[in-house]
Amino acid sequence: MIHRYYRPELDVLRLIAFLLVFFTHRMDLAPIDSHIHPWRYNLSLIGVFGVPVFFLLSAFLITELLTREQQQTGKVHLKAFYTRRVLRIWPLYFAAFFGLAALTRFVPHAGITTPGSWLAFTLFSGNWYICKYGWLNAYPVNPLWSISVEEQFYLTIPLIARYGRRRGLIAICIGLLVVAYLAIFLYAQHPSAGFSSQWTNSFVQFQFFAAGTLLSLLLRGRLPELNLIFRAIIFVAAISCGLIAFLKFGVEADNPHPANALGSLTGWAFVLAGTILLFLALLGTSAKYLPKAAVYLGRISYGLYIFHAFVLFMVFHVWKVRLTELSLTLHLSYWRDALGTVITLALTILVAVLSYRFFEKPFLQLKKRFTFVPSRD
Repeated sequence: MIHRYYRPELDVLRLIAFLLVFFTHRMDLAPIDSHIHPWRYNLSLIGVFGVPVFFLLSAFLITELLTREQQQTGKVHLKAFYTRRVLRIWPLYFAAFFGLAALTRFVPHAGITTPGSWLAFTLFSGNWYICKYGWLNAYPVNPLWSISVEEQFYLTIPLIARYGRRRGLIAICIGLLVVAYLAIFLYAQHPSAGFSSQWTNSFVQFQFFAAGTLLSLLLRGRLPELNLIFRAIIFVAAISCGLIAFLKFGVEADNPHPANALGSLTGWAFVLAGTILLFLALLGTSAKYLPKAAVYLGRISYGLYIFHAFVLFMVFHVWKVRLTELSLTLHLSYWRDALGTVITLALTILVAVLSYRFFEKPFLQLKKRFTFVPSRD
């Protein structure tokens, strides 16, 4: 008997992580005045910490599924694992990446055109390309760096699970945490002006994959039995950790330059703690408390993440004049950016729904042939 594993509350967490990232990226094209709206500004900027939430959640689920597969079938099936990941990640990733490159002929800076960047993102090393050359001029492509980091994790995790088993996974994860904070320490010793590659460095971000894997191994399938009030307190504590990391210790995506090594290490520790707390605030929540719409949107969060930067780019950059005209027509000129945000979010959801229904689902159906522990993507 193969037991199915699916936690709908983790789909809600995916949605929360996406919304955090969405509002951070919206700031890139429609900035908030930090003097007039300081809290909106700060809360929007810490939304970048939604990316580590995705990383931790992904590691937790992959470890949980691999562990259950090993328990129920006797081993980790490497070929099946890689096939599942290819069918889930590659079709939409490459369709979006090369689609944006083709669109560049009609919409400047929609995609990348240089051979080096093409090769890097095709081989899932786009994050290292950004580490070397900085953020791309093609804004819609920038978020894809995180897919490269995830694929690097997927390349090794089944091998460790199969041959190292539980002890091997724990040892590797502890090692990754040490490496991550050693890298953070070295960055602090050699500060640079402007862009820092710290945020897109795999070794720094692997701490969140390590934490997700360790949570899966330590919980052993158990779920936190917490009431809603305590979960709300944990949720607030998670957001507070992000604010402390950003406001007190200067950890952010573009220029993470804390004043000293201790501040850098402490700041990143707060990011890690906030990510874990946000995960625990949702894990084990009863399905009766979860809005079905939120669960569904979390299920299609991969498409939401892939498309949102392009839609933001089109609304706030390419269609900026039309957005202004629409705002004037509706007598909402003061709320133009708010109107643009609503339009962007609605269009992103629409495109993601269509993508999931007509493009991704056939690959997901095929993926089931290589699945030993049923779940939902």
